[in-house]
Amino acid sequence: MEDFGTHTPSPVDYPDVAAQVAWAVAQGRAERGVLICGTGIGMSIAANKVAGIRAALCHDPFTARRAREHNDANVLCLAGEALSPSVAREVLLTFLTTPFEGGRHARRVEKIAHLERSPFPCP
Repeated sequence: MEDFGTHTPSPVDYPDVAAQVAWAVAQGRAERGVLICGTGIGMSIAANKVAGIRAALCHDPFTARRAREHNDANVLCLAGEALSPSVAREVLLTFLTTPFEGGRHARRVEKIAHLERSPFPCP
């Protein structure tokens, strides 16, 4: 486990942290990543710019489960200002313990990967 988080009360630029986590996952140094900011939106946008990353902003165990089962999400983004610690913990545990279903979802995940590799993804 690597911790790329901040350890001081000083503000940081969230794209920098998102990039570190996303690259660790994309390079195989980590199986999954977790990013937390005020809303989780900026972190998810930044992380999803890295090829191979499927960052999902999850608000509850249901969205975390579906992110893993259907999208094979490999980075969890959480809204630190919108979730209680107990709900955030529940979302995290769901994300970490839910497997990817594969099957028809694998075909869809491959289509997402194709978009990353294509300079002009629209047919």
